[in-house]
Amino acid sequence: MPSTPTPPIAATSWTFAETYVAEDHVLAAARERAVEVGVAAIGSGGGAALRFLASVLEARAVVEIGTGTGVSGLWLLRGMRPDGVLTTVDLEAEHQRLAREAFTEAGIAAQRVRTIPGSALDVLPRLTDAHYDIVFVDGDKTEYTAYLTEALRLLRPGGVVVFDNALWHDRVADPAQRDEETVAVRDLTRAVLEHEGLVPLLLPVGDGLLLAKKEWQPEHP
Repeated sequence: MPSTPTPPIAATSWTFAETYVAEDHVLAAARERAVEVGVAAIGSGGGAALRFLASVLEARAVVEIGTGTGVSGLWLLRGMRPDGVLTTVDLEAEHQRLAREAFTEAGIAAQRVRTIPGSALDVLPRLTDAHYDIVFVDGDKTEYTAYLTEALRLLRPGGVVVFDNALWHDRVADPAQRDEETVAVRDLTRAVLEHEGLVPLLLPVGDGLLLAKKEWQPEHP
């Protein structure tokens, strides 16, 4: 018999889990700047998941698509190795300036962050193949599948790609929702699930985190 799904947790439990790892004043300030400039920053639950992942992988090189005001970057950097470098891409140079303020306030050395303004699909092809431990994506939802293609090239075997907003405001799970962004995110979840070289995981954290580990592939002679 098929197993019965676990009933959804109560809202109080979800909130408790989301705020279990508290944010400090630096993250709070970066989040306030995000609100001021109209950026939807990753929630504290998703941020804690990013830090945990970066720590488990002992990440030395990470790519971030969507700098925002530095909220997700701070979480990632705090989980990475002390010599780790975050390469973060965003269309808005002003957002990246605010992110650098946050990194400075957090005491993060300037050489640990490489900010690149521009379109991710223009920037990513210039980055080194199979060099990165994590690719974190919080960019244009309609380009998510294209980002997956780039991430698979950039990740080392055993590396992990992470997509924020994988539930897209509860729209992805509702087949009646057919707007362009929802369809794009839904197509991404299907592509990750069906890819033989990936180990997928969809977490109901924040607005949904979709993770996929790039499997080790035997070298062909």
